[in-house]
Amino acid sequence: MELLSKILIGIVALEHLFILYMEMFAWETLGKKAFKGAMKDELFQPTKTLAANQGLYNGFLSAGLIWCLFISNKEWSSNVAVFFLGCVIVAGIYGTFTASKKIFFVQALPAILALLFVLLQ
Repeated sequence: MELLSKILIGIVALEHLFILYMEMFAWETLGKKAFKGAMKDELFQPTKTLAANQGLYNGFLSAGLIWCLFISNKEWSSNVAVFFLGCVIVAGIYGTFTASKKIFFVQALPAILALLFVLLQ
């Protein structure tokens, strides 16, 4: 159970590292593909700085999740994981209602599954 929760946390962390990369460094290429239909193409260049700021926050989420994997105290590791997974879930649910229903399945659901396994160990 513990190994599975760490694998799921790692997957969520990697996903947010990818989001960091996309929003900070590839907004006008990968961002256009990811948000195709949600934004007009001409809006990607003027929103590049805003996207980079969002990417930085995704990096913080990823850093917290990676950090919890290296904490040797099981209780402390679980507490840190619960906090950062909770942040990802809230962000995913907010994005579901404000941007795209797809965000629930891509962002919130993996974090919810990881959180369930953390709580079950």
